[in-house]
Order: sequence, then structure tokens, then C-alpha cells
Amino acid sequence: MKKTDKTTVLVLDNIRSTHNVGSIFRIADCVGVLKIYLVGVTPDPVDRFGRDRKDIAKVSLGAEKTILWEHATDIKKLIAKLKKDGFEVVALEQDEDSIDYKKYKPQFPFALILGEEVNGIRKETLNLCDKIIEIKMAGEKESLNVSVATGVALFRILNI
Repeated sequence: MKKTDKTTVLVLDNIRSTHNVGSIFRIADCVGVLKIYLVGVTPDPVDRFGRDRKDIAKVSLGAEKTILWEHATDIKKLIAKLKKDGFEVVALEQDEDSIDYKKYKPQFPFALILGEEVNGIRKETLNLCDKIIEIKMAGEKESLNVSVATGVALFRILNI
């Protein structure tokens, strides 16, 4: 991996929707993310037969070809590897221990974990993270779509 002064990777933990995955690839390309790790059931841009996933490509507009990606089955091992490689590992999740994403100052290299659409990031995974950041909600809805939250957080954190 080629690291820069703002090296950023994303970890998609059991995100189920191909539309969300495609959208996150597109956002990642727009903000200069180095790599995306697809964990657990998160669909890859290429199916098990080596064919491009048209449902992901339609939303990502080719970003699945410009962003490095890798599938990982065990998030604990991935987090340990990222930390060993010097990454600050941060979860984007609503939690009693979270801090406002606007107050968060990243330490690069930086890895952002994004969780499953309905249940979010498991507590066991949150406990492995260096920090948890949260986008506060002002309305009645409790959360943003995971791809929208990814864009909001990354554009702010990376000052783009």
C-alpha cells in the first residue's frame, strides 16, 4: 500500500446492500481513500465466479476499479493487522462512548469501520477500536443510511 500524509482505509463490516457498497466505493474514490476491506457478508465487486457485479458497478460508476479492495473474513484479525501497521482504528457508530465526529481529529494512517445497516457495529468490535465517533441526529430519525453517513463523516474528517 502506498501511504500518504492522510492515508485512509475503510472497513465495511457485514454491510449487506450492494447499493451501499457501490456508493461507498464512489465516496471513497472522491475523498482519496486508499483501500476498502470488505468483511463478512459484505459483497465484493467481483462474484465468486470472477465476474464483475453489475449491481455494485452501476452505483460506484467504476470506482470499484480505482480503489484497492480486499475481502476479510475475521474483523478481529483485520483490526489487529491494521493496528500493527500503525493505523488508528475508529468506528462510526452511535454508542455511549462515542464522540462527536466534528470534534474528532484523526491520527493518520486512519481506518474507519462502518457497520451493518440495521444493527450497526457489534459491541465486541467497538471494544477493539481506538475511538468511536458519531454523527448526532437533530430530527426524529435515529440514523443515516450507512453510505450517506460515510460521505458526511469522511468529507468532514478529511477536510475536503
